[in-house]
Amino acid sequence: MKKQVAYSAQQQAQGQPTLEGVAASETPRAVENKGQRLFRSLRQRNFRLYWFGQMVSLVGTWMQSIGQAWLVLTLTHSPVQLGVVGALQWLPVLLFSLFGGVFADRWPKRRVLLITQTAAMLQALLLWGLVATSTVQIWHIYLLALLLGLTNCLGWPAGRAFTVELVGREDLPNAIALNASLANLARIVGPGLGGVIIALRGEAALFLLNALSFLAVIAALALINTRLLHAQPAPQGSVSGPQTIWQRLGEGIAYVWKTPAVLSVILVVALVLLFGSNFNIFLPLFATAVLHAGPSGFGFLSAAIGAGSLLAALWLAWRNQQPAMRRVLAGVLLFGVLEVGFALSPLYPLSIALIAGVGFAETTFASLATTMLQTVTPDHLRGRVMSVQVLFFDGTVPVGYLLVGWLASLAGPSIAMLICACLCLLIAGVGWRWREVVAGSVSK
Repeated sequence: MKKQVAYSAQQQAQGQPTLEGVAASETPRAVENKGQRLFRSLRQRNFRLYWFGQMVSLVGTWMQSIGQAWLVLTLTHSPVQLGVVGALQWLPVLLFSLFGGVFADRWPKRRVLLITQTAAMLQALLLWGLVATSTVQIWHIYLLALLLGLTNCLGWPAGRAFTVELVGREDLPNAIALNASLANLARIVGPGLGGVIIALRGEAALFLLNALSFLAVIAALALINTRLLHAQPAPQGSVSGPQTIWQRLGEGIAYVWKTPAVLSVILVVALVLLFGSNFNIFLPLFATAVLHAGPSGFGFLSAAIGAGSLLAALWLAWRNQQPAMRRVLAGVLLFGVLEVGFALSPLYPLSIALIAGVGFAETTFASLATTMLQTVTPDHLRGRVMSVQVLFFDGTVPVGYLLVGWLASLAGPSIAMLICACLCLLIAGVGWRWREVVAGSVSK
């Protein structure tokens, strides 16, 4: 403990972020009742506008997600084509998200988001036009999925980095948790609503509604008062003359590499997400072959994940607690233990409870990690650090799907998930040891 305190004190003296968060530098918050604590960041007008705009837009995005999958199956009757379209949409994130962070730091993030949200709206409108005129072909969907992926390369780093500008560092944990609750709520409502719309009006109506949903967030961005944003100017001397894109990119990567508080969070959480967070692939197999619950059982398992994730996001929003590496690792540890239990469970009711816990733990450590990264990163580098997060947290999704699918084909769903869960526990142990070693070596 003495070594850890010495390490934190030395880092704070040097102006460096610590592995145990930055709560010591925050100003004391006034005593609030429970309701005020839960929605604390919504008291700020800019965040309130953006949050409600996102509420509409994210539901539309999840509607289009299932509409696009249904359209691909209708056109091709091939599950392989679903994988191709998904890969094309995620491939740009894997290849180009780092450059998106460079532009997110170079340009005002509000302007970047206005551009990317408008581009996504035009993509949805084009897809609607092709479907409504019965001229859509599979190559059209390939191209539009690729374009949407390119848009996300720029929009995701800017969007994540923009949150702290909307609310400031003190309310950041609450704002990120509220964003997570919104994403999980949209994940529950959007697909169900999309299925109803497809059944009643067809895919064209769904794509049109998604395009119109972007108007909410575009209007919110346009109404944001830029004078109330919390961004701070870059420190004097941090940039010597004009920089090329490659120099800016190198500056961001160097910061991540040389800052233990950032590097440890990114590597630990990225590996856990790679091995442990692709359990959606297992769920149909568990529902049918292991738990013998059929399609309805699969639906309830999926809903349980969403319910657990939503509960975690609301709990984090209520606590509004500054993050620390030990809390991230505790969430990873709980995540691995619950996955082990789910892999070994032969009882359907127990499996429902365990998979809900898995969703709760995943949202907890992922939200804490995002909050920690945004809190410790200087304003002028936040877009680039968020782009590294997008690369490692989101860009590795296709790789994880392939790995998990391969393991399940070799050993079955239970053994495959057990292997992945044990890897997550190993990563948590290594991360904890790394935290102690780094703290001890710096304090000497």
